Amino acid sequence: MTESSDPTARRRQLLRTLGIVGTASLAGCSVNTGGDGGSDGGDGGSDGGDSTGSGSQMASSANGWSWDVAARALKSAAEMYNEEKDGEVSVEELGTGSWGDRFDTAVTSGSGAPDFTSIRNVGVTNYASIDGLLDLTERIEQTDMENEIVDGKWQSVTYDDSYYAIPWDLGPTGVFYRRDVYADAGIDPDSIETWDDFIEAGKQLPDDVNMINLGPEVLNQEWRMRLRQLGGQAITENGAVNIHSEESVRAAQQIKDIVDADIHAEIQEWSGGWFTAYAEGSVASLASAAWMDGTLRAELPDTSGSWGVFKIPAFEAGGTRASNRGGSNMAIPSQIDDEAVIDRAFDFCQWAMTEPDVQNMMLEEFGLFPSLTAAYDADIYDEGQEFYDGQPVFGLFAEVAQEIEPYRWTEATPEVDDALITELGNMVDGNKSPEQAVRDAAETVADRTDRELAS
Repeated sequence: MTESSDPTARRRQLLRTLGIVGTASLAGCSVNTGGDGGSDGGDGGSDGGDSTGSGSQMASSANGWSWDVAARALKSAAEMYNEEKDGEVSVEELGTGSWGDRFDTAVTSGSGAPDFTSIRNVGVTNYASIDGLLDLTERIEQTDMENEIVDGKWQSVTYDDSYYAIPWDLGPTGVFYRRDVYADAGIDPDSIETWDDFIEAGKQLPDDVNMINLGPEVLNQEWRMRLRQLGGQAITENGAVNIHSEESVRAAQQIKDIVDADIHAEIQEWSGGWFTAYAEGSVASLASAAWMDGTLRAELPDTSGSWGVFKIPAFEAGGTRASNRGGSNMAIPSQIDDEAVIDRAFDFCQWAMTEPDVQNMMLEEFGLFPSLTAAYDADIYDEGQEFYDGQPVFGLFAEVAQEIEPYRWTEATPEVDDALITELGNMVDGNKSPEQAVRDAAETVADRTDRELAS
């Protein structure tokens, strides 16, 4: 891919190519034009707030963007922060699509960004690569954050050996299952140790019940969860495309094994039919991440007590049962040039991401699982949860979180996702073998990104 020498043109070209509008990252609108945290002074001037290590006075206010449940969690955190720190931090809630549209516009135009924003893992690399985010390395290194966050999370906020965001939640994986459906079929979840065990258990279900759902639009996520479980990488350290690796073939083959066993549904995720299937128990298992807890509790309250969780099955007996799916971070747009506003925004983000009580509030009330290890010392990780029939699921996810292998996000990640959705779809339809599907995906990504294929 030939890159434009014009920064604005390159931003627009990359954003179109990445296809991140409304998906890979998300944003809203809080323009810095004076008033709340504006770069021209306003209420964000140096006449209020605390002093910081940068030598400036923090602005009294800062405004951020986020989406859906993440925004609600940040709003609650902002209320706590403002009371404790005498600040005026606010958060605007946007839909995921609206976040993407508005943040993309702000980055490409060079104006109109919020003082801070939540941002998904792939979004950090994408926006940092086009100079859309502030380099926070020096500020982070002046804190203890590097020792406070699980190791597997830092790669998601790193671009070109620098930090461009503060880690927030991550997605330690597990299999959410309907206890009643399993019990009726005589399935013991404790006996499921490998993916082969999972498939055999699925064959015990009646014909009108599926063991798992594999939505065609998220086959890339299913593949990545399994690839990360195996410690694989889609892109090598030197930038070569590695989708055709041995680990990738195994990940694709496992998906194909589920399809061949005929124990899966193919319902679009987050659709009405998807929620209905879990409410009725016509799909018995959901291999996802800790943040799914908040969704299940919010959307399916009538199923409380009918759920349980176990670690995702290993590929072989004794193998790892940990992976990650999803997660987000906190970033400051590079166009924010008022140091007092930056200081306030960073102070809030650092505080909200590193205070155990705040992180655990976000977990209990919104289902957002912290990457902050000190949070795991709280009693809630050992307490039984009513929704899961008394199972202490937070402790299970804390164990998984500390075993997650780092994953390399790059500017090529959206191309990887697009190619895999197409080629794994061909595999699921029976038109390609797992080996051919990932090989073809690798060649497509190499061609589109002008990268070498890993040998």
